[in-house]
Amino acid sequence: DCFTSLGGNQYINSSAIGNYADYLTSELIPFIDDEFRTLADRDHRACFGKSSGGYGALIHGMKYAKHWGAIAAHSGDAHFDFIYRSDWPNTLTQLARFAPKELTAELVNLSATGLDDGRVKSFLDYIWNRSRPNGAEIHCLMNLCMAASYDPDPTATNGFRIPFVPHTGEIIPARWNQWLAHDPVHLVTKYQGGLASLRGIFIDCGWRDQYHIHYGSRMLHQQLEELGIDHVYEEFDGTHSGIDSRMDISLPWLYSRISE
Repeated sequence: DCFTSLGGNQYINSSAIGNYADYLTSELIPFIDDEFRTLADRDHRACFGKSSGGYGALIHGMKYAKHWGAIAAHSGDAHFDFIYRSDWPNTLTQLARFAPKELTAELVNLSATGLDDGRVKSFLDYIWNRSRPNGAEIHCLMNLCMAASYDPDPTATNGFRIPFVPHTGEIIPARWNQWLAHDPVHLVTKYQGGLASLRGIFIDCGWRDQYHIHYGSRMLHQQLEELGIDHVYEEFDGTHSGIDSRMDISLPWLYSRISE
């Protein structure tokens, strides 16, 4: 279970919510190999997921290829400038409900660096005691979870920073660059060796994805083609929701890649 108090994680290491990449590779894999009759080597092991799980599969195929023989990413987060930035105004509007009554110069200067002026902590205290948060609140929590994944800071009040000034909506370049450092579309070239070593790469996405992930998926496909890295890429008539049936395609394909 990789669920966290912020709703989930991106299957990477973060001082804010946990070292989940280490958990998967250093704890879960050995546990499974010890408890079940497996072919205990990377060539016979695959990693797959959907949405955040798809992102995790992509990153593990890049950074942790020594543990995995093949990956499948269904609608995995990529091209952060498209998929995340457009939703942050909604997040800031939710956080505004919990803004301090007086924005002192000290708080303004604090928030200009991505640190919390009090509204993030107040929102989290509220949401953790709410039995049925609404959709807007869940999306706000999701974006804060992404901030905890991509820009953790052990010295910060909540353990992470946010990439926008909450009162004005101004982007904080230094903070956003921390996010982009985790964006798969900026990592393919750097980790092409790991990707090329995989026995299989499967990427798909609905071409009506409401988070616009199909654009990042196309970028990944194009980069892999340019580097000559063998992979399967598919688009289908669908959104980000109700796509579990795509696993009927990817799982048999993954099995064929790791069973040889």
